[in-house]
Amino acid sequence: MLRSLEIRDVLIIDRLDLEFRPGLNVLTGETGAGKSILLDALGFVLGWRGRAELVRAGAEQGSVTAVFDLPADHGAHAVLAEAGIKAEDELILRRVNSVDGRKTAWVNDRRVSGEVLRDLSDLLVELHGQQDDRGLLNPRGHRALLDAFAGVDLAPVRAAWRAQSAARAKLAEAEAALAAARKEEDFLRHAVAELDKLDPEPGEEATLDARRRMMQGAEKIRADIARAHQALSEQAAEGMMRDALRWLEGAADRAEGALEGALAALNRALIELGEAQQGVEQSLAALDFDPSELEALEERLFAIRALARKHGVLADDLGGLAAELRARLAALDGGEAGIAALAKAVVQAEAKYAEEAGWLTRARKAAAARLDQAMAAELAPLKMERAVFVTEVSAADAGPDGVDAVVFTVATNPGAPAGALNKIASGGELSRFLLALKVCLTGDSPNLTMIFDEIDRGVGGATADAVGRRLKSLASGSQVLVVTHSPQVAALGGAHWRVEKRVEGDVTLSTVTPLAPVDRVEEIARMLSGDTITEAAREAARALLNA
Repeated sequence: MLRSLEIRDVLIIDRLDLEFRPGLNVLTGETGAGKSILLDALGFVLGWRGRAELVRAGAEQGSVTAVFDLPADHGAHAVLAEAGIKAEDELILRRVNSVDGRKTAWVNDRRVSGEVLRDLSDLLVELHGQQDDRGLLNPRGHRALLDAFAGVDLAPVRAAWRAQSAARAKLAEAEAALAAARKEEDFLRHAVAELDKLDPEPGEEATLDARRRMMQGAEKIRADIARAHQALSEQAAEGMMRDALRWLEGAADRAEGALEGALAALNRALIELGEAQQGVEQSLAALDFDPSELEALEERLFAIRALARKHGVLADDLGGLAAELRARLAALDGGEAGIAALAKAVVQAEAKYAEEAGWLTRARKAAAARLDQAMAAELAPLKMERAVFVTEVSAADAGPDGVDAVVFTVATNPGAPAGALNKIASGGELSRFLLALKVCLTGDSPNLTMIFDEIDRGVGGATADAVGRRLKSLASGSQVLVVTHSPQVAALGGAHWRVEKRVEGDVTLSTVTPLAPVDRVEEIARMLSGDTITEAAREAARALLNA
């Protein structure tokens, strides 16, 4: 509920503080007194689109502050939480318009964007008037209004829509992948066969390369190794060392221990010589190869390197590439079965969506019939008993909210063609249609402030009284603000303000005055009789107030 509105230096308002109440609040005043400025100011602090420049002439900036009571279950708490703003039991919106055009906004002393203000305003305030395109006159919102009236839960059909969309996306993705795989099927089969035939192993390229280098250098070093082997043989170094050992052993007995060290060293040398001979012999054996072996080795090494270059990978990664290509080929071979399974899932998802959408269509049509009956009951007291209101539910493109389009249509006279609400009804008729719709659609809205801007224009007498009583009924347990020129409507208000324009020097200012009971008599008498207020007008005003 809107509790207060503070306006500073906006248009022709220098300073204004308003305290609103629950129930029906009415604002009256002569044409041009500035009633619309109040709505401009409220729209400004709520982030609505409006006048570009609001700063009063001569002021540096204009500001508007609106304070709302915020119950614990109010939907605005979710918006505040998303914006990182601590929620309290009251909500303070403040917005400043500098003379240079800059606009700055705060929510509970936290600076916010205009988008946050608009998100909050959608949950705080509804504005209705003859040129209203934010609510009831906009056909785009009629389906949501009917759904709210019907009390339907859209979650099942939305879930079915998401499941259907996801199933279709998976099928399309699989079909695209299969089509792409088919384009490279010949390549895949050839590449896998080529890799399987070669069957390279990790590290094989390095092993082959080392063996090749050794084989290529074998001829150059084999002769030297062979000569070394000959020099170490029994006919050379080994034979001479054994002869020396034999001679020294023969002389050792007569040398009285002098040769023992030499004999030990010579034995050790023979052992080391044997190990050297064994190493040289192994080297000679390793260098002993068939020339055709080198040719075969080089052929495999070059084949591995060529295949790695062909596929743009390292030689050691050829095995992993082969596994990847085999998997793609297996997916291609099993693709048809996968596509069939996904297609079946799509059919099932579509059937579920059709079921949920069909149920929703039936619920909407039933609710449309109830709404039409409720509207007929509301229009009769508003002196529009001959008008026909019809909620049309027609087929539309499928979407997350079903397969229906909803439009509120009217025929103002029997036999006349029906048409869109804002194109068929005249000004006065439109006001009453909007009011009747609001009464039918709103129900109890304790957390919403509804503003009606001259919605009673073009009606008078008993019809104006009926409009006022509908507004009063709508305000029961809620809050309604009405800008009105109708004395019948003004008399039914629980709180009443008069908007006046005054001139101080060369400056025109607008003021808003809360009216006491005696002042209400004078204001309603003025609305009945004009500039000259007669005693008869006062009596008529008292009669309206006491009715």
